[in-house]
Amino acid sequence: MPELPEVEVTRLGIADHLAGARIASVEMHIAKLRNMVPEGLRELLVGQTIRSVQRRGKYLILTCSAGSLLLHLGMTGHLRLVPASVPPGPHDHFDLRLDSGLVLRLNDPRRFGSIHFTGSDPLQHQLLKKIGPEPLTDAFGPDYLYRLSRGRRVALQRFLMDSAVVAGIGNIYAAESLFRCRLHPDTPAGELTAAGCAALVSAIKETLAASIAAGRASMDFRKAEEKLAYFPQQLYVYGREGLPCRECGTAIRRGRLGNRSTFFCPQCQPEQRTAP
Repeated sequence: MPELPEVEVTRLGIADHLAGARIASVEMHIAKLRNMVPEGLRELLVGQTIRSVQRRGKYLILTCSAGSLLLHLGMTGHLRLVPASVPPGPHDHFDLRLDSGLVLRLNDPRRFGSIHFTGSDPLQHQLLKKIGPEPLTDAFGPDYLYRLSRGRRVALQRFLMDSAVVAGIGNIYAAESLFRCRLHPDTPAGELTAAGCAALVSAIKETLAASIAAGRASMDFRKAEEKLAYFPQQLYVYGREGLPCRECGTAIRRGRLGNRSTFFCPQCQPEQRTAP
C-alpha cells in the first residue's frame, strides 16, 4: 500500500511535468473507485492550467484556478506519466491529458483509491482538515508528541498510525521507526517519557527521509509499462517474520494490533513496563 514516502516520491516525480501545464482533456474509464468520481470533472478541468502539485498526508493535491483535484492511491494505486499515444490498460481508470502530450494516468487494480474535487481551500476539505502535522516538518516535534500522548493507553504503533496524531504514517513506517529507536510496538503511548518522544520523532523523520531518498534515486514515472512497481525498500522488521534481525540476528516476530500485523525484534525491542 502506498504510504507517505511513496506518495511523496510520486509527487516529486510528476510535479515538474504538471506544474504550468494546461489540461487538454479528462477521461474517466470507470464511474466509481472507492467513492463515486465527481461529476463534471471535464467541464471543470479542461483548459485549466495546473498551478501546483502538493501532498497532504497520503493525498496528492493538483490545484488550478477552478479548484483542486484530490487523489488518493488507496492500496494498489499508481500514477505514471505516459505519451498520449499509449492506450489505457484494464486497470487504468483515469487520464489527465496535458498539452505537452503526456498523460497522467491512474492505475488501480483493487479500486480502493479515490478522486475528489473542491473549489475552495483544499486543506479545509473534510478529508484533510483533521489530519495531524506532517512528520517531516517542525510542527511534528518532541514537545507535540509528548503533549498528545499523555494519558493515552493505546499501543504506540496504533497511536502513530492515527492520522489525527501525525499525517501519513502507515503500518510499514510505524514498525520501521519503532525498530529504529528500539521501542516495542505494544508500548502504551502515554508511558513515553520526554526523551522517548524525542528519540521517536527523530527515528520517524530519519526513516521517512531515507525511504524518500531511495525512491527518488530509483523511480521513473515516465515508464509506459502496465504496472509500475514501487521502489524496493531495505526493511528491518516489517514483513520479515522468522527472519534474522539485521542488527542482532534474533528471529523477527509477528504480532497483532487490532486487525493489523506488527513486526518487531524481541531482542532489540523488548517489552518494558515503563517506556524510555
